[in-house]
Amino acid sequence: MASTSQSETAEIREESFAKTMTATAHLKLRQLILNNKWPPGFQATEQEVASQLGMSRTPVREALMRLQQDGLVSVIPRHGMRVLPVSTADMKEIYEILTSLESTAAELAAGRGLSDEQLHGLEKATADMDHALSEDDLEGWAQADARFHEQLLELGGNQMLKSVVLNFIDRAHRVRMLTLKMRPKPVNSTREHAALVEAIRAGDREKARNIHRAHRERAGTELLALLERLGLNHL
Repeated sequence: MASTSQSETAEIREESFAKTMTATAHLKLRQLILNNKWPPGFQATEQEVASQLGMSRTPVREALMRLQQDGLVSVIPRHGMRVLPVSTADMKEIYEILTSLESTAAELAAGRGLSDEQLHGLEKATADMDHALSEDDLEGWAQADARFHEQLLELGGNQMLKSVVLNFIDRAHRVRMLTLKMRPKPVNSTREHAALVEAIRAGDREKARNIHRAHRERAGTELLALLERLGLNHL
């Protein structure tokens, strides 16, 4: 077997470094958007984005293309990027997707015979949600809730499904955070999560699916009603 030449090794290292820089740029830009540091409608040139991150334009350009595929920005040739708003119609479709696919993940998790140790993360996230509500810490509640949903998708065992659902959760995140303090205290979510964990522990696939479907349908209905009542057509 021929040995790898120094030039080939250098190329491999450069390619690996470029991928790492693109991933870093993607993560940083994604957080700026999801945390509403860059609100809907925000625009910046490619050079301005690169300067803010302290990076060259190449990984930033590739990261912006990934964010466009994620549905978070629009890349404008020779003009940079614009953060896309999320409309009420978008949120309706996103919740329809989440209701269907996350319910499937719950059903898959219930069919895998998971141990108490494997379910500990879901129970811990639910307990953290309950504690955060007792402290009126809505941001802490939201973080624990996000952790619950991500771990549920992981326990479903279908990585493609997880990837798709997390993308739509990201797209809904900004609206959920902006309206968090406008909604009633989310006590129902904690109870519904606890019931779901017990259904998964019991291996009851149908019950797990139905509990989570009802959970997502209720949450979506409440959020869409709030957006309509406040006249918030784009966020």
